[in-house]
Amino acid sequence: MVRGLVIFGAALGLAAPLNATSLSVRVTDASGRPIRDAVVTFYPNGAAAHPLRSGGRFTVSQKDLQFHPFLTIVPAGSTVSFPNLDPTKHHVYSFSAPRRFELKLFARDQSRSITFDKAGVVALGCNIHDAMSAFIVVTDSAWTARTNGQGIALFADVPRAAGKLTAWHPYLRAPGGLVQQSVAPARRSAAFSLRLRAPPKPMADY
Repeated sequence: MVRGLVIFGAALGLAAPLNATSLSVRVTDASGRPIRDAVVTFYPNGAAAHPLRSGGRFTVSQKDLQFHPFLTIVPAGSTVSFPNLDPTKHHVYSFSAPRRFELKLFARDQSRSITFDKAGVVALGCNIHDAMSAFIVVTDSAWTARTNGQGIALFADVPRAAGKLTAWHPYLRAPGGLVQQSVAPARRSAAFSLRLRAPPKPMADY
């Protein structure tokens, strides 16, 4: 998946809703520094919400004893393939509630696939290489974006309706790893200030 801003409304070819507006969301840390790769989702209330067109195919590869990319956003119903590009075997798994699975030992140039039908955050690991980790965010909203290097997530076509915004980050200090706020109709900007814990230190090479 291309790094930076990802907006599913545009990516899935959804027509812009009538009476739509733009919404810019800025995400910073406690010191005011921009946070990259936070996942921001808008959920409009009532009739303004509509089902997300589900499906699609995505890839999370294993290379150099890491998952690539570290963060992937997919609409519910998508299938993710896990090709192994390393000279060693991997055993990919997740114990996350939205999709628990195990892809037992598979070797270089082999691939396995999983379909993610339920919205939520799926943490990935490798049962052989403990330092490997990554996240798949499965969304059920047509308005889901990740922040860019300036900490900005920009939505071009949100409906002029009240709703809520959520923000998630893999290192967020918050119950459930998620914070939210209410959004008034036709609001053009919003901001989150997140408290992040330090990322885990990389382990020595295998």
